Amino acid sequence: MAARPPVCDFGWKAPDFTLPGTDGKTRSLADIEGPNGTLIMFICNHCPYVKSVLDRIVRDARDLTAMGIGVAAISANDADDYPADSFDNMKRVAEANAFPFPYLYDESQQVARAYGAVCTPDFFGFDAKRGLQYRGRLDDSGTRPQPGARRELYEAMRQVAETGQGPREQVPSMGCSIKWKAA
Repeated sequence: MAARPPVCDFGWKAPDFTLPGTDGKTRSLADIEGPNGTLIMFICNHCPYVKSVLDRIVRDARDLTAMGIGVAAISANDADDYPADSFDNMKRVAEANAFPFPYLYDESQQVARAYGAVCTPDFFGFDAKRGLQYRGRLDDSGTRPQPGARRELYEAMRQVAETGQGPREQVPSMGCSIKWKAA
């Protein structure tokens, strides 16, 4: 089912976390953050929205890292009900797509809940002091890449890196709902 996250709550502080990565390392928010900001993305392996934009996510992550933005992706989906999102499959996806960022597993879903993640993909762009400055979509082309599509996430995070402020006009991301575990 498609879901949309809420509008950016400017200045909201990034919750800390410590999660295992597909590369065998455990990372905290402090390990991820860059000198000019941090991008935390909630993604998963099976979501058609994520699959359709994964090459653009990788491209933008590389470009943002070069600007001093720390980048990480987190998968929080219930792997029991969605085995395609298992940790072993996360490793395969990260390797097959040459992720230039850590791909972290939130098995307990506590981090996704702390962030208020709603869908995959869901982007959280923070300034250098961990204040939220972007909660929008990747770009304006949706699931089908279009030549000349405006790179909204990239542009917003470049602005954050340069000024510490995100754009005031933001369009929410859209994707598959997070697959929560039964209570």
